[in-house]
Amino acid sequence: MWPFGHWGVGYLLYAAFSRSAYRRSSTGPEALLLTIGTQFPDLVDKPLAWSFGVIPSGRSLTHSLFAAALLVALAILVTDRYGRREYGVAFGVGTVVHSLTDGVAAVVAREFADLSYLLWPVLATPEYETEKSFMAHFAQFSLDGAVAVQLGLFFAGLVVWYADGKPGLETVRLSARRAVDRTR
Repeated sequence: MWPFGHWGVGYLLYAAFSRSAYRRSSTGPEALLLTIGTQFPDLVDKPLAWSFGVIPSGRSLTHSLFAAALLVALAILVTDRYGRREYGVAFGVGTVVHSLTDGVAAVVAREFADLSYLLWPVLATPEYETEKSFMAHFAQFSLDGAVAVQLGLFFAGLVVWYADGKPGLETVRLSARRAVDRTR
């Protein structure tokens, strides 16, 4: 799945969760931590596998449900110390959603062996035909049905995010303003 698809699914699910569990829309910090979570497995695994060759696949270490469980537990433990469990939950939802949505194509194609990355290192990761590089993956991008669905989910997520008051945008603006003020 492409980054925009991960974010779209993640935001839609977290927005529904937030309304159900907290009876409110996502806050700025939650939206930002969710966004980081929806990208986190690729931000770790792709460089470690494709650029440095220290893990076997771009879907292994942080795509594994073992690592996801550890990351979620750690995020909740840390944020609990500050009375902000919802921040850890937001990051955790994003991370778990990422790993699971990477398996949707395998489930649809009924190629369940391709889900083995979810149990790495107990199971070996699947072999992928695409060369292990960022350029090779971007070169294969095409606007097919799967990408169209992901774009639809991304735009649906944007609509909900906008309706929620664009959480996270003001948080980023204030942080940027503070950073600029500190350099003066």
